Amino acid sequence: MNLRPTSQEEVFLSLAYNRFYDLADEIIEDSFWEQEDWYRFSKVINLFSVYAELLAYEPFKYVLEAIKKQRPPMESEIGGPLFKFIRNTFAHFPLFESWNEVWLTKGLVNWQKEGLTIDRFLQKYAGHTEIKYRFWEAEKKKMTYISINFPEQYDDKKIYLSEILSEKDGVKFSLIMMRNILNTQVESIKNGI
Repeated sequence: MNLRPTSQEEVFLSLAYNRFYDLADEIIEDSFWEQEDWYRFSKVINLFSVYAELLAYEPFKYVLEAIKKQRPPMESEIGGPLFKFIRNTFAHFPLFESWNEVWLTKGLVNWQKEGLTIDRFLQKYAGHTEIKYRFWEAEKKKMTYISINFPEQYDDKKIYLSEILSEKDGVKFSLIMMRNILNTQVESIKNGI
């Protein structure tokens, strides 16, 4: 099977990869976390949005399937459905100004229609056990440990995004995992990409 990108896909992929890497390079820096909440939040929203759009490129379907078979349990679900859930929350509920303000309830999620992406994700993963990860920041010689905590139940009690994934360490972990997934489709990097 030949999955070489078409010329239109090449244009999109080049623009999207460049934007993703620019955002990731800024967000990983310690100075980024000293910025105002709304500034950080807008950049993080963009990071998750670009990543989700890149996942629409067909080869990533195969990458996530391979991760499911070859990597630790739940890594594919984190790199795919969880990150899409976060992106969709930002896109469909642009009601908040910071990561720590974002919350959902079953009623809010289904205010218009039941059974859509966010609803399906929360129905499937509510009650799932905590997942622990760690990531290494080589330039800082620092190992960071994080937990992904799915809501105990999915009802009309507020589910805060910050309780699922912390802002600073959770976002850093996310962008590192996203970068690893996206890098599977990069043949070479020159002039920033």
